Amino acid sequence: MKRRPLFFAMAAVLGLAVASPTFAATVHKKDEVKALHSLIDKQQLQLNQQQQDLQMLRDSLKRLEGAQEQQQVQIQAQASAPPPPPPKAAAPTFSSAPGVSVAMHGWVSATAFSQNKSFIFGNGTNAEFPVPGSTGSLSGVDVRNTRLWFDLTGAKFAGNWQGGGHIEMDFFGGFNGTGAFSGQQETPRLRQAFMVLQNPVSGSKVLIGQQFNLTVGLDNIPASLTNLAFPLGYGAGALIGWRFPGVVLMQDLNHGASGPKWRLDLGAFSGNWSGPGDNLNYQTAGNVGFSPQLEARLHVEDKDWLAYAVVHYSKIDLRGVTGTSPTPITPSFTSEAFVVGANWHPGAWMFKGSWYTGKGIGQLFGALTQFGDIQDTGGFFQAGYSFTPHWSADAFYAVGKPNKNDVIAWMGQGSAGRLDNRQVAASLNYTAGAYGFGLQWMNDKLQSTTNGVNRQTTSGNQLSVSAIYHF
Repeated sequence: MKRRPLFFAMAAVLGLAVASPTFAATVHKKDEVKALHSLIDKQQLQLNQQQQDLQMLRDSLKRLEGAQEQQQVQIQAQASAPPPPPPKAAAPTFSSAPGVSVAMHGWVSATAFSQNKSFIFGNGTNAEFPVPGSTGSLSGVDVRNTRLWFDLTGAKFAGNWQGGGHIEMDFFGGFNGTGAFSGQQETPRLRQAFMVLQNPVSGSKVLIGQQFNLTVGLDNIPASLTNLAFPLGYGAGALIGWRFPGVVLMQDLNHGASGPKWRLDLGAFSGNWSGPGDNLNYQTAGNVGFSPQLEARLHVEDKDWLAYAVVHYSKIDLRGVTGTSPTPITPSFTSEAFVVGANWHPGAWMFKGSWYTGKGIGQLFGALTQFGDIQDTGGFFQAGYSFTPHWSADAFYAVGKPNKNDVIAWMGQGSAGRLDNRQVAASLNYTAGAYGFGLQWMNDKLQSTTNGVNRQTTSGNQLSVSAIYHF
């Protein structure tokens, strides 16, 4: 019995000795498993972080690709768009009366030119067709296209009607004096001055005052940075019209509807003619009695095109206001005209055109600006292409063909013997924001007669470089 404690102690010692390596190994394995789990967890965290970083890279790449695609679409859209219109003036900055805002608009224009003939209606930027028989080349710099106008808005009238006005001027009023320095003293000229009454609810507008008559498609003028006040082909067969005091009613025909916008314009304008009588005191053949120029225009337009048709009528009494002026050919006749025009802007292209026919339309710069009962037909076509958002090129052609027999019959009675006219022009333009620069070549070939029998062809060329700043 005394040996049992010792036996048990020895057995315990032997058991511990035997069990201790197994225990140590077990502890060691647990540490390794724990470390392995820790390593796996750490690697899992790293993997998760890498996946998050990869996803962020994917998202950034998608956003970058989307931005690049959007930028490419914008570049393509800009490249395929027609040249941008002159930038609109900033918001009105001053007021002339309570509630009436005044905005000043305009542009500064300068043109350097060289030509090999003298031109009608003048040299420089109002050249249209050459003076028959003229000789000698000339050059100069012309700033008369510089234009300034004021738009007045906000005036209240009655009910839904609102009021406003428009005053516009340039510097084609001649030169100040006849001395050596008069060529650098341009005289201002009133172009338009009319009041505006409009009803946005009914789509009605009334213009009262001096304005362009309806045969002039102001949204279809041939594009040029040189020929602004006197457009390409004006009075030379391209288009007819002038500015007259009068009243115009414009009425939307499908106001508020979707699709193409239709409008009917009706106008009555002061009569006009080249004598007999005082051209400056309302005593011409076109001012006899109460016989205004009456016109109607149907206009339709959509997103990238427009078209219009115009009819014109007035009466010319060559006996004059006094009724005593000699009338060797006929005492009176009617002035009639029919005009159609359109333009289209498909992508980077631009197409414009107009055609007219009529008789007795000298007061509209018709019949190659000759006065008489002369039958006349003319028109123009222009095509342009925008290579980039800044660079574009235009090509222009116009023809005017008054009836030769009528021209000869009225020679000395308002006819200058102009029988036929052809005008071509080509230009290269660069626009950037409010600025524009253009290089233009224009050629005009006029056939004329001095006695009704002979024929003379005069060809004139003009090369011009123009710069313009819109404000």
